[in-house]
Amino acid sequence: MRICVAGLGIIGGSICMALKRAGYSVDGWNRSPLPPTYALNNGIIDGIAESFDKYDTVFVALPPKATEEFLDKTSFKKGATVTDICGVKKPIEAVICAKYRNFNYVGCHPMAGKEVSGIENACADLFDNASMVITKNAQTDEGALNVIRELTKAMGFKYIVECSAEIHDRKIAYTSQLAHVLSNAYVKDGEIDCCVGFTGGSFQDMTRIAGVDEKMWASLYLENSENITRKITSLIASLAEIKDAIAEGDEQKLVKILAVGRELFEKSKKIEANDDIFVQKLK
Repeated sequence: MRICVAGLGIIGGSICMALKRAGYSVDGWNRSPLPPTYALNNGIIDGIAESFDKYDTVFVALPPKATEEFLDKTSFKKGATVTDICGVKKPIEAVICAKYRNFNYVGCHPMAGKEVSGIENACADLFDNASMVITKNAQTDEGALNVIRELTKAMGFKYIVECSAEIHDRKIAYTSQLAHVLSNAYVKDGEIDCCVGFTGGSFQDMTRIAGVDEKMWASLYLENSENITRKITSLIASLAEIKDAIAEGDEQKLVKILAVGRELFEKSKKIEANDDIFVQKLK
């Protein structure tokens, strides 16, 4: 199988390294020349791609808008499996379905990363024990789906989660994007200055992702605007409810509000995926 990764940042580079660790040969490509040169010199890739019509499988690891343009305008091998790793899926799927394609598209989203970026921070074990979300619809080719399942397992992922692009974007708005929004808002309080000695695990958890790339995350929010704005509205309402109970000095009301959150959290740990979400644990 001839494999190429288009986009050699931390995720694309880690895909290359994880696949090479599993015994695959992988070529790479990037919009700027320095990452491919670094990747080749450091054994992260086996060659630098000049075109994509000779590869059986192509991973596209670019920002959302760049991914849409790349998928729409690039010439791929007939019957090739082409996947992207963007954090939004409906806009990508819409571009793919807008006209006939000679390749088979499968959407992916590796649930792993770091607070840093760049090919120099890539590592072969980034995906070990992580989840890979795979999106599909009625037109998804089963053979291409199996290729991505096989490579997902080879890269070290512990779980495969399969669902529609719509479900993916709704869930990610809550589990990932809202958390980044909240972290960014949290650190804007002036009290963040001179916190040395006052912080513990909760502070680290709340602030860890505030320093990520704002350009990339802004594009993700805008591509998933309906879902993320709905989640922000819900969060504001919940915060206002807690704030009002504290301001009123109503301990009984406050305890009830906090108990609802605790109970929902405990319940969530016991709920299995529904019929629209397939979860497979890899051995």
